[in-house]
Amino acid sequence: MSNQSQPEQPHICTLAEIRVTRLEKVTQIKSLGLTPYAYKWESTHSTTKLQAKYADLGKGEEVEDEVAIAGRIIARRVFGKLAFFNLQDEKGTIQLYLEKKRINGNMTELPQPFNNLKKLTDVGDIIGVKGTIKRTDKGELSIYVIHYTILTKSLLPLPDKWHGLTDTEKRYRQRYIDLIVNPGAREIFRRRARITARIRRYLEERDFLEIETPVLQSQAGGAEARPFITYHNTLEMDLYLRIATELHLKRLVVGGFEKVFELGRVFRNEGVSTRHNPEFTSIEVYQAYGDYNDMMNLTEDLIKTVAEEVLGTTEVNYQGKLIHLGTPWRRETMQNLVQEITGLDFTQFSDIEAAKAACTAAVIDISDGCKSLGEMLNEAFEQKVEPTLLQPTFVLDYPIEISPLAKPHRSKPGLVERFELFIVGRELANGFSELTDPMDQRQRLEAQAAKKAAGDSELHSVDEDFLTALEYGMPPTVGLGIGIDRLVMLLTDAASIRDAIAFPLLKRE
Repeated sequence: MSNQSQPEQPHICTLAEIRVTRLEKVTQIKSLGLTPYAYKWESTHSTTKLQAKYADLGKGEEVEDEVAIAGRIIARRVFGKLAFFNLQDEKGTIQLYLEKKRINGNMTELPQPFNNLKKLTDVGDIIGVKGTIKRTDKGELSIYVIHYTILTKSLLPLPDKWHGLTDTEKRYRQRYIDLIVNPGAREIFRRRARITARIRRYLEERDFLEIETPVLQSQAGGAEARPFITYHNTLEMDLYLRIATELHLKRLVVGGFEKVFELGRVFRNEGVSTRHNPEFTSIEVYQAYGDYNDMMNLTEDLIKTVAEEVLGTTEVNYQGKLIHLGTPWRRETMQNLVQEITGLDFTQFSDIEAAKAACTAAVIDISDGCKSLGEMLNEAFEQKVEPTLLQPTFVLDYPIEISPLAKPHRSKPGLVERFELFIVGRELANGFSELTDPMDQRQRLEAQAAKKAAGDSELHSVDEDFLTALEYGMPPTVGLGIGIDRLVMLLTDAASIRDAIAFPLLKRE
């Protein structure tokens, strides 16, 4: 056995040790009469503007234009009398070229400015610099620094530059770190902002008016979902976070507004998955004197227009699949799609038991809660058809049993004039000719209330005020709802809804 001692392993600093070291640097900065947490900085450019403005500058060339910029140090290389930092602002990065003789010759408020730059700054610090522009011999556009200021001293280190932030749970839980080290994450939310802005502008250009409706409601309704319940101390009453904006927007139509919408948060006390977050963003749109054909046309053109403006194309790559958003999109009835995929023709079934036996033979799981042919048709669609709808498809004419707020189909008994839009196997939009008959609406809401009383937690009591509004008269109206988070997923190639929401709800650690 060898008696040679093993080489000593380098000590790996813990986060606590790093923090202590950086706090000592904060003290040193203060001892020099400076603040490590500045109040203000005036920049003349962003990194992307500098990269664009000096794109044609040749290797080794310099210009005397003086610029000022601020950002976070994301890489740091020091070589004696020379240092190179990579500085990142909101939209990009640029190299800082730091030379001892140049900085020492121009800094007056700090003794030994270059040495203090090396000693007192770390990756993660936010600094402001002034300098001129040069492109290094290696071709890197750089700010040739004259002056620097520490604007914010970072106490905790960024993730290792070679691995980034790869822990998915940590990315969502500490989104601020994710945004610092993953440019792709910042691009998703930049694109999301452009998507929502373009949707609003599209509707406003067509004379739709956005009107805000209550988030706290005394009566949950407008969708089949379990609500979040809270309590108002002064009024001494239970309140619900809204599960939809539908019933209040339709009250506005009753009141005389012919084109209204709201883009905002809704809340459903349901499960969490790659497609579902309890708090999500939707837009609901209502137009008087139209029907579901009009709203399909608007939906198709709206999403195509947004894609063209935000992406510059209607050809979208989503998780390795090419999606064609160029119009026209396929339109087909639920019944025909089910027959096409499963061979089952629900118009031919004479009773529920025969339909259930046929579904079982087709490996379709029919729950005990299915009490009608319409509900079975929907089960067959969700299990067998929905996952196959890769390209944009409007699914039409839903069973009345699962569409309590939609107008009966004008020529197909048992169905309603409703559509859902499916892309990449998931629902993106839902719309229908609105039910305007207050007596029919009362019967359907009372049927839901009976099911709620029997134990269905996703159904709701009768909203008497909404029924009163209908009795004053609502014109022929069509409505639409679009899941903004799912649309953002599609247009940013995000695999999970958590990637499309800046701060998704997570289970407590």
